[in-house]
Amino acid sequence: MRGDTWRWSLANALTAFRLMVAAPLMVVFAIVGQRELFLWMLVASFFTDFVDGTVARLSGRPNRFGAVLDSWADVTAYVSIAISVWLLWPQLVRREWIPFGTIVASFVVPSLVGFAKFGRFTSYHTLLVKAAVAATAAGLLLLLWGGSAWPFRLAAALALLAAIEELALTTVLDEPRSDVRGLITVWRARRDGAGSTDR
Repeated sequence: MRGDTWRWSLANALTAFRLMVAAPLMVVFAIVGQRELFLWMLVASFFTDFVDGTVARLSGRPNRFGAVLDSWADVTAYVSIAISVWLLWPQLVRREWIPFGTIVASFVVPSLVGFAKFGRFTSYHTLLVKAAVAATAAGLLLLLWGGSAWPFRLAAALALLAAIEELALTTVLDEPRSDVRGLITVWRARRDGAGSTDR
């Protein structure tokens, strides 16, 4: 019951904003051709993605519901961003189709594979994934505001590495885990006979 009491904590409200407000509004703004409004909503989406986990940990109220909600928000946000950027910057997407395609696949495919195996989206939140999300956010915003494409291309390479690690985790784990630092953590836990890889 205590877990349900904190189900709608501030951290989960931030995640819900990304899922139910930011993601659909980004697509709406893209459909009507509002680049500036889309960019500000994109910033809000990335910001809530960065802070919701930190808020949960600082408040001492991280929970499985929040981790699962965050995974749904991530998948929804990434798909919405991909659709919106394609609608608003089609020439840019065609020019940088390799990093765009790599990033979208890297964020979506591991989630779908995890869903196929465990019946729900995974919520590993590995260190590599966190680094890839931060790099992608910075690289994409720089690219859309007319900057160099190289940070975005490097972010795509990092996202690919993160995806490979997530797929490996799904392969070796017998049940879904939340907030796993990485594949090495799982291997060490198995070697040491630990029963859980959760933080």
